[in-house]
Amino acid sequence: MADPLIVGWAHGKFGRAEAPGLEPLIAGVVPDALLHAGIGAEDVDGIYVGVFNNGFSPQAFEAALVGMGLPALAGVPATRVENACATGSAALHAAMDFIAAGRGTIALVVGAEAMTRTPTPRAGEIMLSAAYRAEEGDVAGGFAGIFGGIADRYFQRHGDQSTALAMIAAKNHANGMLNPFGHMQKALDLAFCDTVSDRNPIVAGPLRRTDCALISDGAAALVLAAPEVASGMRRAIRFRARRQANDALALSRRDPTEFAGARAAWAGALAEARVTLDDLDLVETHDCFTIAELLEYEAMGLAPRGQGARVIRDGVTARDGRLPVNPSGGLKAKGHPLGATGVSQHVMAAMQLTAEAGAMQLPDVALAGVFNMGGAAVANYVSILERVA
Repeated sequence: MADPLIVGWAHGKFGRAEAPGLEPLIAGVVPDALLHAGIGAEDVDGIYVGVFNNGFSPQAFEAALVGMGLPALAGVPATRVENACATGSAALHAAMDFIAAGRGTIALVVGAEAMTRTPTPRAGEIMLSAAYRAEEGDVAGGFAGIFGGIADRYFQRHGDQSTALAMIAAKNHANGMLNPFGHMQKALDLAFCDTVSDRNPIVAGPLRRTDCALISDGAAALVLAAPEVASGMRRAIRFRARRQANDALALSRRDPTEFAGARAAWAGALAEARVTLDDLDLVETHDCFTIAELLEYEAMGLAPRGQGARVIRDGVTARDGRLPVNPSGGLKAKGHPLGATGVSQHVMAAMQLTAEAGAMQLPDVALAGVFNMGGAAVANYVSILERVA
């Protein structure tokens, strides 16, 4: 059976939520997603919820929270999915497989995380569980320390790229000014991002505060429908391709500056879609740290290994560049509520494809790429999306 299509969505405001916990975050997006798709709760055959949790919330069994927020959904089969920072995309893939297997025709996907009320040291410890604790559990700085080490290794091989990383941060903050759903709508210029200061201190390795995504609360939702159902709906976004590729969890067993799993996912998706990067009009990519976005330029094929800095220096990924990357502001400005991120990225791309992105809207968007990863490029997901209705 053919893959389902995206037929509706909703996106909450990322940042520090007014109410604590996951339940209000989930309840804030589910009714709007159904309304946007033009369906009722009675039309939903399956629910897939992406939440990392692992200590951010004392409330587990998160899939059942959908029915708590909207009682009409309480009887619908619901499943929680977790795959580190790629949890949202994992939930999306599970829902797509549910429909493609013929078990239902409409599925609801929700990604959510409540993080900001967890003290920062504890949050760092929780997130480090997405690394290989046997070898990396004592890394100073948590996941920032992991990526600080990756940046150090990259700089040793290819020279100090701090200014290029600052350019990525400044680009994404400028884009984030246009995103009403983002955690931070504040322009941070290159001079600020490229200068170590009391307001922009070193966090880990060469990474400064402006090189690190924000810890956020937030939720987003997607509605999927089988092709025969989607054909009668108001909007439909098709997956020209969707790919997942994994790499070894332990950094000691691979070159962490290669992002080989990301490279494999991109290569597979582009081949499946029968397109090249030149055919894409935008990419929403996983910039948990600016070094990650730079390495993703290389992994997707915008530059050879070791030359990712030239992509940002040449303006290729700017809003008015050849391939705009993170016109939403990315994780850097939009925020990174772990379970919500993959779903959010697909919502942002869908908005662009349907010309519903408001101030973020780029001209003539026909084909969009999404890259979401779990851990340090361990679980890697790429989608190629196009509008068909």
